[in-house]
Amino acid sequence: MDGIELEILWSNLIGVVTERAKALQRIAFSPIVREAGDLAYALFDQRGRMVAQANTGTPGHINSLAFAGAHLVKEFAGRCEPGDVLITNDPWLSAGHFFDITTLTPIFKGDALIAYLGSTIHHTDIGGYGVGAGARDVHEEGLWIPPLKLYERGTPNPVLHAIIGRNVRTPDAVFGDLAAQVSSGQAAAEHLIALCERHGLEDLEALSDEIITRSEESTRNAIRKLRPGTYHGKTVFDAPGGEKITLKVALTVDAETGTIVADFDGSSMQTSSGINVVLNYTHAYATFAIRSCLNHELPNNTGSLAPIEIKAPVGSIINCSYPAPVNARHVVGMYVAMPILKALYQVFPEKVLAEGSGAVWTVQIEGRKADGKPFTSSMFNYSGGMGARAEKPGPSATCYPTGVAAVPVEILEAAMPIVFDRKELRRGSGGAGRMPGGDGQIIAFHMNTSDPWLLNAVPSRVDMGPEGLGGGESGQSGRFLVNGEYVSPARKLGMKPGDQVVLETPGGGGYGTPA
Repeated sequence: MDGIELEILWSNLIGVVTERAKALQRIAFSPIVREAGDLAYALFDQRGRMVAQANTGTPGHINSLAFAGAHLVKEFAGRCEPGDVLITNDPWLSAGHFFDITTLTPIFKGDALIAYLGSTIHHTDIGGYGVGAGARDVHEEGLWIPPLKLYERGTPNPVLHAIIGRNVRTPDAVFGDLAAQVSSGQAAAEHLIALCERHGLEDLEALSDEIITRSEESTRNAIRKLRPGTYHGKTVFDAPGGEKITLKVALTVDAETGTIVADFDGSSMQTSSGINVVLNYTHAYATFAIRSCLNHELPNNTGSLAPIEIKAPVGSIINCSYPAPVNARHVVGMYVAMPILKALYQVFPEKVLAEGSGAVWTVQIEGRKADGKPFTSSMFNYSGGMGARAEKPGPSATCYPTGVAAVPVEILEAAMPIVFDRKELRRGSGGAGRMPGGDGQIIAFHMNTSDPWLLNAVPSRVDMGPEGLGGGESGQSGRFLVNGEYVSPARKLGMKPGDQVVLETPGGGGYGTPA
């Protein structure tokens, strides 16, 4: 395909998916989507290959969506009609826990199915236990939606809508978010059909082949430039409840074939708490870590991901088996990048960063307002410090590798009876080094309610701070306090009116020996 023509068509594709993703974010009900950007949006071809993703979102959703879209296309092959919308939140088929619901809209040009548009967003509530590590198996964690049709020929599936409505605490918010996903998919479909008509395309298959083939070959060429060999990395951290988790990776670079294999053999086995990770989510953050150092300027699609293979033992904490609980899977999943960066330090030390705080600290609150109406907060996140880089300090209150921002305190205070007493940087918590690690932050809040309330919180690194790199010093570990007492929660906490919660997130590791 002519390079100029390809660039014009590619810019059009990116424009469509990015515009619709930002529209979805603006109209979403869930604050973590609307304010924090916890979503993914992508275009798939007829064969279920991810062709283009929006310029927004978080890696855990984006690269998991590539798997979810492929599963749904395969499941409903030959059974889609105009007006259908497909749906699932199966953890092992999509993004790893029930809160992340994926929808896929088949796009028809006349009677011909030409492509699909998919989105994954974090919903406010999915029933069950909530965002925490306390469930004993996956069935306690909420509503499981297998691959189904949310809409059939433009009509809502009444049985599925009734089931969803009766199994969640905040049905208006959940259906509002689903409507946002459906409407953005419909609008994007219209734009893509117009694109085909403008350029005289019967479908997108030739364009998809060109994009994916070029992306794959460019990634293989980037790998061929690396020094071949096997490089090892390891990270150890504490999870909610004091569990010590070990993630090991052997990263093998094959310059002849242009492939990288990341093998997590030797990592911790799955646990009884809900911090287990499905392989899709492990793959999402592992490939993101590799590609962010290798060839971040290339498009992220099925082609650029193909040369990277991720392996993990079945039954391990990063390839858990049913019915392992998974609702707090980000607590471990966001650490997957850390051992990979340590392995890549041996390949190109100037492109990696020291260990950061790892997973964002997530908080979910349940209770009753003054008028007696129940509320469930959407998950809101707080980052620690990011690890330092070879030539730059680590940013403070910034989490690598996720792309999820913090929900502003003003939004949270407007949505529920919460009062924030402090929110400031935790000065000096970053590790010393030639380049210092980023600082964590301090957040203090209490609930302005006369009734007891429930707190779901999943802090990590409250015992072990992030390690420095190349002689850099470790960042400070975090602290989680309730009424001044240290707590390491793995389960929901029953709270009283007036109880104060303080979160002191970890600082990032330093890079290089301190001057």
